[in-house]
Amino acid sequence: MDPVVRECDVLVMGGGIGGLMAAIAAADAGARVIVAEKADTRRSGSGATGNDHFVCYIPEVHGDFEDFMRELKLTQAGLNADEPVLRAFAARSFEIARDWHKWGINMKLNGQWTFEGHAYPGHMRTHLKYDGRDQKKILTREALKRGVVIENKTPVAELLTDRAGRICGAMAIDVSDTVPAVKLFRTKTVIAATGSANRIYSSCTPAWMFNVAGCPACTGTGVAASYRVGATLVNMDIPAIPAGPKYFSRAGKGTWIGILRDYHGKNIGPFLEKPSREHGDITSDVWPSVFRDKQRDGTGPVYMDCSELSEEDMQYLLWAFTCEGDTSLVEAMEKQGIDLRRHMVEFGSYECTLLGRGVEIDPHAATNVPGLYAVGDQVGNFLSHIAGAATMGRIAGERAAEYARTAEPDDRVENHPVVAERRAFYTALMERKHGSSWKELNITVNQLMDDYVGVYNVRSETLMSAGLKYFGDLRKRAESSVMCRDAHELMRALEAFDLLDLAEVVCLSALERKETRGGHRRADYTFTNPLLNGMFVTARLQDGRPVISMRPAR
Repeated sequence: MDPVVRECDVLVMGGGIGGLMAAIAAADAGARVIVAEKADTRRSGSGATGNDHFVCYIPEVHGDFEDFMRELKLTQAGLNADEPVLRAFAARSFEIARDWHKWGINMKLNGQWTFEGHAYPGHMRTHLKYDGRDQKKILTREALKRGVVIENKTPVAELLTDRAGRICGAMAIDVSDTVPAVKLFRTKTVIAATGSANRIYSSCTPAWMFNVAGCPACTGTGVAASYRVGATLVNMDIPAIPAGPKYFSRAGKGTWIGILRDYHGKNIGPFLEKPSREHGDITSDVWPSVFRDKQRDGTGPVYMDCSELSEEDMQYLLWAFTCEGDTSLVEAMEKQGIDLRRHMVEFGSYECTLLGRGVEIDPHAATNVPGLYAVGDQVGNFLSHIAGAATMGRIAGERAAEYARTAEPDDRVENHPVVAERRAFYTALMERKHGSSWKELNITVNQLMDDYVGVYNVRSETLMSAGLKYFGDLRKRAESSVMCRDAHELMRALEAFDLLDLAEVVCLSALERKETRGGHRRADYTFTNPLLNGMFVTARLQDGRPVISMRPAR
């Protein structure tokens, strides 16, 4: 696997929403940009099939910016965020909405800026309704128009730093053929945008590993690779729990226009009496564990009831599903004879993800590693979403291009010690004739996370300490036994090893938080400690050892 070397000013690691917007912004600023994407940028990442809500501040709609910020902090988009980052996003969000509309993504319904869903009754609405079904194709086109080089089927596996700890390159695997090839990138900056870790816990249907709410190819590689070169991670201890139709993992519960009700048709939450297109039922945003809680105490199931919608609103809902990319859900309901005019649909929680848990950034999307930026779902101190990924992507692209103008390239990328070590490891995986598959490693990580760092089960010092020991045992066994027969299996094996790295960080971070808070439930610390309100757990590698601490939200 002799390496091919590419050179650029800005390397974007991942071609999702955040990655493409970063590439566009960096190219507009005059940088030579390469996007290295695991799949194909026209349909990759968790925004691949569409979206229908875009968090956005529009002065003519919302009025005072401070009023908007107060409301934003009450929504999911404002949780676990450092306020300077949240403000940097909000201040430029409208700029992105206007550009997207100009490029061909329909951000206006009937020619109007329309805000609906994810809102408390009587409160300001912060989520712009839009039609995002073609957003990836359009953003890919805009990147190519600007001269961005897109290398599909090229997942970046490792980041490289120089002797001063600055980014100098990256190592990727070309998986476009059966036999993998190493690609090296000599670059002045990297923007990590590979999304959340979506296969770190078991799916809601464990036999179907890829039945997950987000993109199953997003396995937190950007977070793991950033951590390995010294980037600080944050909020890895507090889980994110998506929800939607039970067993059919399709996120986007905010698209549904209905009321969450129990078996007897009684409303679960206090926010709405009847379905509201303008607000949506925000109960599960406020109470994300509602579906598991109701199942556990025997008062479930919980259903989404859309039967009181007018025919006009029903047609609007079905249209919104296509914007969100939920056409497979519509097709499944039609095939099974489910009519939302007559039938309630049971909702449930999906697998826990690391959405909005990961790399710590400043308001310019910069990490603590010089030359490294991060955007999108892999950011830990700003719960990203489509608008967050797009807006912070633009900010990261601008700043990375500016940094690259003064940074000097490092000529030792080909001879970098990490490259030699990883090439030897990849070769060992490929040359083994007998061993275990990447699936066994991934499933074992899932099982250990479920049992020892659980979300739906309690956590404790004894359980998590045992889990850490088992993660170490698993690493030794996997490194000496996993075998790969082709490029695809090598890619999947490297994903599973990244998940193992992140599993250890989650476990260490959860041990540090000695209280119960949200989905982090400690059997040995059953109360929420008010002294820890607004405190974030951070993790970073120092001299090869993890350093875990707490800091106040900024």
